[in-house]
Amino acid sequence: MELDNKVFAEGKVGKVLLKFSVPTIISSLVAELYNMVDTLFLGRVIGAKGIDALIVAFPIQRLIIAASVMIAVGASTSAARSCGEGDYEAMKDTISSALSLIITIIIPTVIIIFLFKDNIIRALGASDAIFPYANDYITIVLMGAFFQSFIIVGSYIMMALGDTKIVLTSTSIGAICNVILDYLSVVVFSYGVKGAATSTVISQFISFMYTLKHFIRTKKAYNLSFKFNLKKVFWAQILSTGFTNFVIESEDGIVVAVLNNLLARHGGDIGITILGITSKISMFLYVTVIGISSSMQPIAAYNYGAGDYKRLKEVVKKTTIAVFISSIIVWILAAVFSEQMIGLFIKDQYIIEESAKAFRIMIAAFPMLSFYYVSLYYYQAVGRTKLAFVLSITEQILIVIPLSFIFLEVFNMGPMGVWISYPIGSTVVSLISIALLKEWKIRINLKIKKAAVVETA
Repeated sequence: MELDNKVFAEGKVGKVLLKFSVPTIISSLVAELYNMVDTLFLGRVIGAKGIDALIVAFPIQRLIIAASVMIAVGASTSAARSCGEGDYEAMKDTISSALSLIITIIIPTVIIIFLFKDNIIRALGASDAIFPYANDYITIVLMGAFFQSFIIVGSYIMMALGDTKIVLTSTSIGAICNVILDYLSVVVFSYGVKGAATSTVISQFISFMYTLKHFIRTKKAYNLSFKFNLKKVFWAQILSTGFTNFVIESEDGIVVAVLNNLLARHGGDIGITILGITSKISMFLYVTVIGISSSMQPIAAYNYGAGDYKRLKEVVKKTTIAVFISSIIVWILAAVFSEQMIGLFIKDQYIIEESAKAFRIMIAAFPMLSFYYVSLYYYQAVGRTKLAFVLSITEQILIVIPLSFIFLEVFNMGPMGVWISYPIGSTVVSLISIALLKEWKIRINLKIKKAAVVETA
């Protein structure tokens, strides 16, 4: 059985990495445009309340995305590793288990959120003024959760089998539709928050239909099964492998939820607005480093499964260089054009200036995160899930949130306490990652020497 992902073992590392990272970066950027476009139109038409409503809804949306990415990355990495080992039956079982997990995880999650929606919105920091807007948006957006989940999982699986175009195409179709529908519903017909949410769901459905069509072709080509399959050995591997990605994706929502409540007490709604705008802008930076780092994952997993440690070392080295250079470029651009980027979302000059100051502080140590993301996705690719999990929660959960609480509650620094917590967290976790990569380099060199001795003998 010939699989398209043989390029993981045969193609030039630089070209393979470029082939997978470019579509991933663009598709991730396009995926972020769903919420970004809603924020842009609502911010300029409704104002700060519209942005605040989306910020309150952000953790809920992030939870759905995080659960989907967990299944998607876990399945695609495990499938790629199985292909590297030549175990194609395990690859098939992994994929069918991933589809079954969408039903058993995503749908119940949506139902629970809907049942306790009012309490959740209040807990996320919504004031009486923001609550109606957030409630309308969340109620409608939840209807598209299944479509969004299948798009993510289906696209990642097809990418693991060598189809690099599907992720970009499917997300682009949805994002383009969302821009058009958002403009019509919010700007032309003045449907406000409900119009933005409805546009998002319709766009997700269109993208879902496109993804499903291509996935059915993949099913026939590789003789995959749509039968419900939850064999423990496979779903456990998927969840354990992808759990780090769940933390990475969901911790943004967790951090926003916690900081919303802190800022509501110390900075009022304007603090929430600034956090929301800076969070949106920072997505452009993180999409680049995460896109390249995550694209390394199936390549590293395949070569690790095949025991080609020399090629594995080359993959990690070139990925690190690519991520670091890219991070410096986007960091400089973001710092220079902060006001212009923020001005796309809101007209209030005071909020633009304060948001730009906060943003530049928050991304002060951004290039150092290159080492963090490379080490994070590498350890996940080779199955060291516990280490990857600890790394994934270190920056924001273990450093940013506690420091923000101390700076606000103990030292009464106001919103500035939140902003300076970010570069501190980035610096600490990056230094830890650099140390881990040095240790890894020593170990991988020993494996390469051992393999060379065996081959010679």
